[in-house]
Amino acid sequence: MTSHDIVSVVRRRLSFKKVGHTGTLDPNAAGVLPICIGQATKVSQFLLDSKKKYRGELTLGIETDTQDSYGSIISQKEVKVTEADIRRAFNASTGEIFQVPPMYSALKVNGQKLYDLAREGIEVERRPRPVTVDSLDILHIRNNKILFDITCSKGTYVRTICKDIGDALGTGGMMSFLLRTATGSFDLTTAITLDELQHAEDPTALLMPLDYALKHMKRVEVIQRAEKYALNGNSLFLEQIVFNDKINIGESVRVYIQDEIIGIAEITADDNTQMLKFSRLFI
Repeated sequence: MTSHDIVSVVRRRLSFKKVGHTGTLDPNAAGVLPICIGQATKVSQFLLDSKKKYRGELTLGIETDTQDSYGSIISQKEVKVTEADIRRAFNASTGEIFQVPPMYSALKVNGQKLYDLAREGIEVERRPRPVTVDSLDILHIRNNKILFDITCSKGTYVRTICKDIGDALGTGGMMSFLLRTATGSFDLTTAITLDELQHAEDPTALLMPLDYALKHMKRVEVIQRAEKYALNGNSLFLEQIVFNDKINIGESVRVYIQDEIIGIAEITADDNTQMLKFSRLFI
């Protein structure tokens, strides 16, 4: 199933028109896919920007045109590398790195999706893009297969990391398994299956509160005499809010009135005056 297919299932089951997913999950992969419903679609961009965690498997010695096990094999080589070689290659793939997006991807070049071009046998030049790999931990190595956990920025292609490590080792490589274990605040421990959704007596009881997706942001409270201004979306002086943590200029925060989230705002500065300016209202 595609991520779009999941959205269609949720829309029918919950009878909501406004439904969207955050961060496409490849049809051949499994794992966490946050779905936003109703007002929560306004926070989707903040989920798209969040860190992703995956468990993956790299198979050395095999290259495919899609960089994963679902493509056509284009090369096979004998694997003669040591564990130390493998660990060095993994260590070299952490931090800020540059990736060339795979042809079999949904990125567009001149208005055309790359995978449509790839299916026609057309390969176009792709510019390397910076991504950040916060951690890349080997869980075990068995023959030519390496199981690993990765935490990375949005837009990171794990199968491309597998390919690049295989190239660095001189054996070639492909991704033979992928499970997204977390994206932002959402992980496998709180996720539900489609089967659970379909058979729930009250599917709305499965919904998480809107601000669950924003736990990574600092929280501020509007003081009582400024509530009317806030509900109208007006900017507030810092004296009109209460906050416990230091907030930097340009930082996004979640805004509450009496423990109910009302929106997302940024701290701005103009003529040495700091203000709280709303970017999203949920009322």
